[in-house]
Amino acid sequence: MSVGTKTSRSSWSETLIIVVEALAIAMFVRVFFYQPFNIPSGSMKETLLIGDYLFVSKLSYGYSRFSFPFSPDVFSGRIFGSEPKRGDVAVFKLPRDNSTDYIKRVIGLPGDEIQMKNGQLFINGQGVPKEAAGDFTTWEDGRERTIPVFEETLPNGVKYKVLDSDPDGPYDNTGVYKVPPGHYFMMGDNRDNSTDSRVRSAVGFVPYENFIGRAEIIFFSAKVDGPEALRWWAPWTWPFDIRWNRFFTLVR
Repeated sequence: MSVGTKTSRSSWSETLIIVVEALAIAMFVRVFFYQPFNIPSGSMKETLLIGDYLFVSKLSYGYSRFSFPFSPDVFSGRIFGSEPKRGDVAVFKLPRDNSTDYIKRVIGLPGDEIQMKNGQLFINGQGVPKEAAGDFTTWEDGRERTIPVFEETLPNGVKYKVLDSDPDGPYDNTGVYKVPPGHYFMMGDNRDNSTDSRVRSAVGFVPYENFIGRAEIIFFSAKVDGPEALRWWAPWTWPFDIRWNRFFTLVR
């Protein structure tokens, strides 16, 4: 009887140690390597959809105080830093409050001049090629909508899709944005439904220090809007409400 009790206690102790070690490893990976994020808005459609869950690589840009939980003010700038590249889909802390996580695409680098003219993106006075690429069906404001899709090609050759729901949207014609040193110009792929660097009072230019990491891969995705939204209370419907085709999709 005594031997059995000791064996049971030893087994529980070993299990507890394993759990603690696993949690410590998971926390280490989350803090220093890959952090999970979910997409709460449609500003990056069709690249990222509401209900996508993805991993963000912190190694891509090195570390600032915003790379760590609660953003401890223990140092300034970045360590092991690597600059964002044009076309990267990146997560950053909103400069207005340094606490809200945003995800957008890097469009303008330090020193660039960015402008929108009649819905076309211009970088340093040169129009970014924009070609029709079909339509995208989505659920917005309680109804289904079909939105034209275009493919843009940045000066470094990066290609991606953008939505253009309004050919004369409020930010389809802008002045010239001159990106200051150490800052970046970020834009959402859903051009007429994205609060980004075009809105100076809300986002504006993003300091290099505010970058958290580069979006790498979608590891889970569920429909969370429209009539086919995932019904958490009905597990038997989950196989039909999960977007299986988006699992392990690289973010481009």
